Amino acid sequence: MYQPTLESIKQHPLPAWYDDAKFGIFVHWTISSVPAYAPTGLGDINSIFARESEAYGYTCQPYAEWYQNSLRITGSPVDVYHRQTYGPDYPYENFAAAFNEQSRQWQPEAWANLFSEAGARYVVLVTKHHDGFLLWDSHTPNPFRPNYRTTRDVTGELARSVTAKGLKMGLYYSSALDWTFSPEPILGFADLLSTGPTSPEYLRYAETHWRELIDRYHPDILWSDIAYPPFGDLPALFAYFYNRNPEGVVNDRWFQLPRRYLEPGGKVLLQQEAQKLMHDGGTALPPVPHCDFRTTEYSNLETRASFKWESVRGIGNSFTYNRAEQPADYLTAPELIRMLVDVVSKNGNLLLNVGPRPDGSIPEPQVEALHGIGRWLAVNGEAIYGARPWTRAGDKTEDGLQVAYTAKDDALYITLLHPPAGALTLPDLPARAGSALTVLGSDEPLAWQRRGNDLHISPPPTLNWDSIPVLRLAMD
Repeated sequence: MYQPTLESIKQHPLPAWYDDAKFGIFVHWTISSVPAYAPTGLGDINSIFARESEAYGYTCQPYAEWYQNSLRITGSPVDVYHRQTYGPDYPYENFAAAFNEQSRQWQPEAWANLFSEAGARYVVLVTKHHDGFLLWDSHTPNPFRPNYRTTRDVTGELARSVTAKGLKMGLYYSSALDWTFSPEPILGFADLLSTGPTSPEYLRYAETHWRELIDRYHPDILWSDIAYPPFGDLPALFAYFYNRNPEGVVNDRWFQLPRRYLEPGGKVLLQQEAQKLMHDGGTALPPVPHCDFRTTEYSNLETRASFKWESVRGIGNSFTYNRAEQPADYLTAPELIRMLVDVVSKNGNLLLNVGPRPDGSIPEPQVEALHGIGRWLAVNGEAIYGARPWTRAGDKTEDGLQVAYTAKDDALYITLLHPPAGALTLPDLPARAGSALTVLGSDEPLAWQRRGNDLHISPPPTLNWDSIPVLRLAMD
């Protein structure tokens, strides 16, 4: 039994299933999928913040799920769009009725089938995003909008469908932000951490929801976002979860504002700290005392990590469905496969988001991308599932070809991320004489020879480079 102390919960080991899974599906399905709008053509969130001011990044936010915050910023693209489309007096919460009406058509089994066919091993559902709309019928309703929830038990229906396919189920909950509790717009990183509700009433609300989600839906992942209300007893919450599911995991977005930031003048101090964080690491949040894995958003680590981490992003530049996004705004299956391999080679998992329409249908470019990933994993999953990072994440060949390495049992897997101009020469690759080198999906051995410490490979002319082939090298 875990005790409600930091010392006790820090003894929780990373379960093998999560380390083995490598690929999960995130689902952002909120009432923001009704207006479904954010400006496009600006790139992803990190590229915007890299070249623009904080205020510009939040005013021209590419995340459609931030529609309500963008609507609070006078003159923002969303504010202009909303006035032209719905009028100046149409409140955001009115989208709930349309969402509940259209979501009657949703088929959770179709989602579970698609996610399974894509090769995902777990699913994380957003049960409440920053807009406060609940995707389950909570015994603790919103105090300001009592019926602000789905009429269907979306969380329960998807959990049953997903677990029936043998996938693990995770639940996301926006712990730090709830815009039904706080009216202030977010215009910078300090606002992100300081405008969330900090009252004892909200802390009880969020903690009660987390425990209700744990008890009712038995999740395998607790996925908090941004932070957790100050003074909340996180060791007690984590012990409560681990004692009910010892194989469960929690992410790293549970930062709690220290008391000094809540006192008079604290926001000025927080702004100074935020500027330093932005300078040092983009939108990275401070570390927390305990988590099972770290997260990045729309970015990957540069090198192999000693800790477990998860790369989080949408197929496009928004998590929730954005009707303004065109096919060119979405990453293709080959691009996402290369990303998956890169993440896994650096000790990470890829949590790839889908953003359904209000009726539950998933945009075709997203479906096509998932099918493409699934076809590749059906052939090459041996190099992904259950694999571990090798001594280095990858190499470049003599002609600049990027390769990524993963390892498992007695094999080294070499994923050729781009086609070479001719023969391959991989630097400093130990291979004993007579080691078998094959292409996954084929039993035909490849010819190779040692050149000093390098491995020289002569790939057959029939090798399909568009398939992103994986070589398997038998190792001691």
